[in-house]
This record gives sequence, C-alpha cells and structure tokens, in this order.
Amino acid sequence: MSTLTTPAPDTTAAPLKVGPHTVAPPVVLAPMAGITNAPFRTLCREFSGGKGLFVSEMITTRALVERNEKTMQLIHFDATETPRSIQLYGVDPVTVGKAVRMIAEEDLADHIDLNFGCPVPKVTRKGGGSALPYKRNLLRAIVREAVTGAGDLPVTMKMRKGLDDDHLTYLDAGRIAVEEGVSAIALHGRTTAQHYGGTADWDAIARLKEHVPEIPVLGNGDIWSAEDALRMVRETGCDGVVVGRGCLGRPWLFADLVAAFEGRTDSFVRPTLREVADVMVRHATLLGEWIGDEARGVIDFRKHVAWYLKGFAVGSEMRKRLAITSSLEALRAGLDELDLDQPWPVGADGPRGRTSGNNRVVLPDGWLKDPYDCAGVGEDAELDTSGG
Repeated sequence: MSTLTTPAPDTTAAPLKVGPHTVAPPVVLAPMAGITNAPFRTLCREFSGGKGLFVSEMITTRALVERNEKTMQLIHFDATETPRSIQLYGVDPVTVGKAVRMIAEEDLADHIDLNFGCPVPKVTRKGGGSALPYKRNLLRAIVREAVTGAGDLPVTMKMRKGLDDDHLTYLDAGRIAVEEGVSAIALHGRTTAQHYGGTADWDAIARLKEHVPEIPVLGNGDIWSAEDALRMVRETGCDGVVVGRGCLGRPWLFADLVAAFEGRTDSFVRPTLREVADVMVRHATLLGEWIGDEARGVIDFRKHVAWYLKGFAVGSEMRKRLAITSSLEALRAGLDELDLDQPWPVGADGPRGRTSGNNRVVLPDGWLKDPYDCAGVGEDAELDTSGG
C-alpha cells in the first residue's frame, strides 16, 4: 500500500503493561458488537504486524456459562492471536465469577476485560454496561468476583464517564477498580446519554489518570487517525489508546498507529481504491471461512461496505449494489467496475459509524434512587446472547 510522509510525531507513551503482558505500542482494538470477531481482528493484527491488543466482541457471562453455541464460536481465537483477549458483560456477580473461572480453568483466554461502557438500551435497561457503575456496591462485587476468579489472568475494565452530566461515575469507578485489583482502566470520554454523539471529553481522561495513578489508564473516543492517538496521549497523559469506530473500514489504521508510536515518519498507509478493494474481498473471505458459509460471510460483510468506500467516487447505485451482494464473485465483479486507480481521498479520515447523541438513558425502574443499593439485580438481569 502507498504511504504518506508526515512530520515526525511526538511519541510519549511507554509500552503498556497488562498483568504479565506487554503491549507495545500501547494500542488496543475496542470491542465492538458484530465487528471485532476473529476475521476483523486478524485483519487489524496483520496490518499492525502483530503489535497491540485486540479484544473480542462482547461475551455475555450467562451465555458463556451455559455454553451457548454462538457464544462458543465468538470466543474462538486464531492460533496466532496472543494474548487472547475476551470482553465480558455481566450484571450478576455470581454469574460473572462462574464465567471468569471457566475462562481461567479451561484456558480460554489470556486477558479478561469487563464491559461497563455499552450504552445501548437493551443492555442499560437491565442495569448492565454503562448503567452499572452507578451502583457502586454492585460494581465492586462484580469486579471482586472477576479478579478473584481470574487467578493469574489480568482483568481490565472499560467504562464511560457516567449516565449523563448529572450522574458522573468514572472517578468512583476508577477508585473501586484500583482497590479491587484491576490491571488497567479504559475510559470512553462520553456519557451514556451521549452514545456516540458530540465530542469526546479528553479532559475526563486526564482527570481519571490523575485520580488513579496506581494503574494504567487508556483513553477512548474520537481517535480517527494516528495523529489523534498521539495527541490524546500528549494532552491527557494516558498510558495508551483504545480505538473503536476509527478503524471501521480502516483496519490499516493499526499500521499507522504502530508507525506513529515508533516514530516512523514515512509509513502512514494511504491506499488506492484498488488496494481497498483487495482488503474488502479478503475481509469477506475471512468471514465466510469463519462462519463456514461463503454467502453468509458476504452478507455479514455488507455492513462494512460503506465504511470502506467512504470518500471514494463510487456512485449511489453501485454502493447499493455492493451492499446487497451475497457471493465473493459478485463482490469482486462489482468492485472491478470501479475506477480502482483512485488515490486515497482527501478528508476520508473522519467520523464513521453511529453518531447519535443526547439519548434518553433507559434504566431499570428505581435505578437512580440509591447509588449503593443493588437489590433486585441478579441472575435474571443477565443477557442470554453474546455479541452486544
């Protein structure tokens, strides 16, 4: 792929320590439902040269304990993935503990991340995801069960600032994490109400870093380019970055991130449309191999088409056509009709994915009455499927 020479970056982040694992450069792929499955992690890892940490999509603790068929597929790791990283969602401390012990005893992963950041209503209405840190005692109980059950496996957690600007929880949650033995914390600089809208609050990341100097703090939110990642580290003092929507349709962003943190000024990837098309076909191929069915793999790939083609002159009709393909042959044929010699478009590195904000936060009845009482939250609040 073609590259672009840029001014020498200011690389200020040391390698990240997550328990016994050294992550250098300190770059983490954020868990994203329906996105960060094994095929996508493979693509990102290939572009990074195997450097960084790549986390699975969200795994529900109840579904894992019950050995749900879909869940067991989602926790499959390629033989080259190391360390193997699983993100868990859970609301009931007992179920979370069972899931963590299962992972540790059966050697299913090398690192466990706890999801306290998901803002979608089907999760928050059960008291999970980004709703959960409001209940301080419940958060502590879940984290304690996870760390205890994990044994030698490091446990990290990802969270948001809070429910909204009137119910911020991240500083309390950070202190609980330190006290209960969490290895690192990632903070998305938005509230649940913001979802993915507005601008991420990087100042909150800096405040959390000052509040919990004992463990690494990773920043998440509005990292669309390698330059953004370096700027976040420089402005907040965080120990690393977590990249989510910035790599949608851009798995080569991890090549840029590695180059930037290693101080290489001539290695930022600027692919032509031909090179992007090749990655698209490979992505769809990997999905088909993973699912075990080419058509289902291509259908699953459809959601990625618009992200890959953003900024290129493709035309609305061709975009629609590519987004309804169901075979690799049709996907490749459609791409071959394009002007594949198009260079990387100016302005293509920008927001992608969901951007809605100022949403009503859906919570269990009476959730806000007492930030410490967790009565009524138990095993029946667990989701029974994984993947978000």
